[in-house]
Amino acid sequence: MSVIRTAIIGFGTAGRVFHAPLVAADPHYALSAIVTGSPERERAARHSYPQTDILADTDALFASAREFDLVVIASPNDSHAPLARAALEAGTHVVIDKPIAVTAAGAREITTAAREAGRVLTVFQNRRWDGDFLTLRDVIARGRLGEVRQFDSAFEWWQPDTGTGWKDLAGPDQGGGVLYDLGPHLIDQALQLFGEVTDIHAERDRRRPDSRSDDDSFLTLRHVSGVRTRLWMSTVAPAPRPRFRVSGSRAVFRSHGLDPQEAQSIAGRRPGETGFGLHDDGRAAVVEDPQGTQNVPLHAGDYREFYRRLAAALREGGPLPVDPNDSIRALEIIEEAIRQTR
Repeated sequence: MSVIRTAIIGFGTAGRVFHAPLVAADPHYALSAIVTGSPERERAARHSYPQTDILADTDALFASAREFDLVVIASPNDSHAPLARAALEAGTHVVIDKPIAVTAAGAREITTAAREAGRVLTVFQNRRWDGDFLTLRDVIARGRLGEVRQFDSAFEWWQPDTGTGWKDLAGPDQGGGVLYDLGPHLIDQALQLFGEVTDIHAERDRRRPDSRSDDDSFLTLRHVSGVRTRLWMSTVAPAPRPRFRVSGSRAVFRSHGLDPQEAQSIAGRRPGETGFGLHDDGRAAVVEDPQGTQNVPLHAGDYREFYRRLAAALREGGPLPVDPNDSIRALEIIEEAIRQTR
């Protein structure tokens, strides 16, 4: 495989802000096609990627599937599993934007289908390459916090009115709501850091009168390792909590603000440009212990690593950037949270 001919289904936030810029920035890939049924998004795609074919629907894509090696599914959540099956049946490898599916059973079916088809299937858990998360992993690995006891992680913003996009209009059975939107990120990070979970407690609320799904949710997880995780996710937070607050036997780690890569991409900056992935204000995390507080420089976030690792997997048989079973486990936790709060 010389260059990985790639088609992206969907040109909303996931396709436009994340996948298309990352694929276009990596010399191992060719951004060969974008599928969108929206005239406005079609115009935006043609403007940003004039050498890329813009297709109106997936029928056109799968009719010419032999022209592609990889299909990236960046469409609404309830379409992930059906489109993944169609792509696998057409003979392509598949990237699914999180969540891998709406149900764990559906996710297991498509991973089985990928294995039987002899095709690669992976999940875009890009938050593994957030700069603050990379910094936290390094701090923990160096033992600066001692024995980690409590992991607090929050992903919150202020959007007091419901929007007109599918994330606000979809019900829980369609993968709508903040738990399906942000939970796959926060849960995946917790599992990556601290391993398997034995106990789950969930709270889900609809704070906006016209919300169809949860817009303010909370999870606590008890890990086999003994760490307790607390996860906040909200679209109605007038002011956010710290992004991370991690308590250990020796010190506490804190960081504030979301990784800048999404905002930078929306602003028109591109992966690989000078300063991409770093906060423009030069902010740092802090480690605080009884002797005082020390600033910890934040690593640069780098979502390009996902596609670098995928290229190695496709071309050389290297490990996947994300094992789909990790995403299935996170989805099982989400399903348990929903069961508790119906």
